[in-house]
Amino acid sequence: MAAVTEPGAERTSLRRSLGFRDLVVYGLLFIAPMAPVGVFGTLDAKSHGAVALVYLFATVAMGFTAFSYAQMVRVAPQAGSVFTYARKGLGEGPGLIAGWMAMLDYLLIPAVAYLFSGIAMNALVPEVSRWVWTALAVIVTTLLNLWGVRAAARVGFAVLALEIAVLLVFVVAAVSVLVQGGAQRGWLSPFTGDGSLGFPTAAVLGAVSVAVLSYLGFDAIASFAEEVTGGSEKVARAVLCCLAMAGVLFVAQSYLVALLMPVSSAELAADPGRQGPAFYDAVEFSVGGWLHDLVAVSKAIGAAFAALAGQAAAGRLVFAMARERRLPRALARTSDGTPRPALLVAATITLVAAVWAARRDDGLDHLVSVVDIGALVAFTLLHASVVGWFVVRRAEGPPIWWKHLVIPVLGALVTVAVIVEASWTAQLVGAVWLVVGLCVLVAQRGRRAEDAPGDAP
Repeated sequence: MAAVTEPGAERTSLRRSLGFRDLVVYGLLFIAPMAPVGVFGTLDAKSHGAVALVYLFATVAMGFTAFSYAQMVRVAPQAGSVFTYARKGLGEGPGLIAGWMAMLDYLLIPAVAYLFSGIAMNALVPEVSRWVWTALAVIVTTLLNLWGVRAAARVGFAVLALEIAVLLVFVVAAVSVLVQGGAQRGWLSPFTGDGSLGFPTAAVLGAVSVAVLSYLGFDAIASFAEEVTGGSEKVARAVLCCLAMAGVLFVAQSYLVALLMPVSSAELAADPGRQGPAFYDAVEFSVGGWLHDLVAVSKAIGAAFAALAGQAAAGRLVFAMARERRLPRALARTSDGTPRPALLVAATITLVAAVWAARRDDGLDHLVSVVDIGALVAFTLLHASVVGWFVVRRAEGPPIWWKHLVIPVLGALVTVAVIVEASWTAQLVGAVWLVVGLCVLVAQRGRRAEDAPGDAP
């Protein structure tokens, strides 16, 4: 029988029920094993055909961020992810800003995933509007999240197994076609480019800024740190493992579909309308309509459950910020170890954004253009937190320079470079959101100063 705890404490604590496999499942669900399906055409056009190399570079680039997460989750094994880590390494103010910027990412990425699900289902059943499918996906996955993290993880594992199975079918079918009929492009072109202008260095680096969108979500694993059995070491290993697995899957499938692509990257660049369905078109042209439909169904289901994992992470970020009185205290309540008020708030915001976008022809463009800016700013503060905790404060003794300074600095340079390469719309939205966060910080400092003169917020 569980020990009796104080009611107030119980209502703001989470239940430990997740293992290593559950963490990896959540991370891969959020990322989605077939994430390149939606952005393949865009990346192929931007990189002059070197799309597999783009994903290889993006995996290495995001590896710096994964390594910094692994360092800080050992320092602060609590819900809240980068909000908690920045508070530890940099202080209360930067912590709030890091959480505030991450919240933009955590609330909008699920909306994009729900919209992908609605678009895929509408393509299969066009009689039902895509906003209806989108809303239905939000409702079903929200109910699973409210049921509890363990139940959602079990269902998520089944969905992830389905996605991996479909991906394996695609790989086998693609290899069979390539062996029998040969490639549409040069065998090395996914790594060298398919043009005659030499190695497309600048084009590849520019495409990396888009490709990192496929990886956003592996960091959500850290938000479940308070619900893991066996300590923070599992979380650190899960973050690194999830990113490595995603990188292998992304490079492999982008390489194969590039070889199957019946048109050149230059033709895709000249006709942006063909970039969105490019993956599906390559599959249908080379293999057949049956695989096209199978991939579409898998994408619809997988996107909905990617949103489930994102919604769960967003709820825990809101919960952690509310527990530290950075958001309304009522959002820090839990029921049976599940932060249901925070989940409901996250689900409501996501539902509004997803349905709004689903009812507009340009809705997807608006959402995709801004989802990564919050995460990238938060990642930059994460890297600074590693330096602040281990090098500046020396909170755990003499720093290990390559681990606590070199890698975080390289990671920060990567995230800043990607922010610079982002669209002006994304930069504008990120700047406005940051200004609002700074206003919240100033208001909270003033209120706390009035409540307790002389105390630091």
